[in-house]
Amino acid sequence: MKYKNLVFLGTSHIARQSLREVWEYIQKEKPDMLALELDKKRLDALTSKSERKIDFRSIGKVGLKGFLFSLFGAWAERKLGKLVGVAPGSEMNKAIKLAKKKGIKIALIDQDIETTLRRLSEEITWKEKMNFLADVAKAFFIRKKEIEFDLETVPSKEIIKKLVEKLKERYPNLYKVLIEERNKVIADNIKRLMNSVPDKKILIILGAGHVDEVVERIKEQKISYSFSLS
Repeated sequence: MKYKNLVFLGTSHIARQSLREVWEYIQKEKPDMLALELDKKRLDALTSKSERKIDFRSIGKVGLKGFLFSLFGAWAERKLGKLVGVAPGSEMNKAIKLAKKKGIKIALIDQDIETTLRRLSEEITWKEKMNFLADVAKAFFIRKKEIEFDLETVPSKEIIKKLVEKLKERYPNLYKVLIEERNKVIADNIKRLMNSVPDKKILIILGAGHVDEVVERIKEQKISYSFSLS
């Protein structure tokens, strides 16, 4: 997907397809800059060679619910990554390495992870927590999944739409914090970026579930009114 000086690449953080496409897009598009779905803290964690340790002090910054969600989310991504043999975030890591090798500038466009987790602690409801426990139990005992897709590839737009609708239905506040609020931050950051370097081609590497709404937000035209008084 392209818009003005932007090129969007929708990825899956554990898909082999995304690893291949990151390389292909950088070779083909020859961007002047990469905009990545990362913040400074996640970039440091992703590129650090030392083993990441659990920091219980962060509970005070992000809240208990956000802290526990972070732990479970990281565990689930590692588990799925092992199934397909791709570490979570490998496509971002590949993009960073290629950018350094080719001298391409990198911009970080995501919301600070601590802000996201703190918002999650504030917004998630007891009903959503009960739904989560029910869904985890169902995953262990029911083999057939409601929505099936190949983990090694980026889901199609149809599948993404179904997954998003399911998330909205079962976890409305989770959707608001993890998708809606972050999409607004990401779109605002991209707008500022594209306006600051309008003559530069920017390749945006973003989770496929974010792309459509982010693009729509970027395309939104602000209407201004002028009045004359006589």
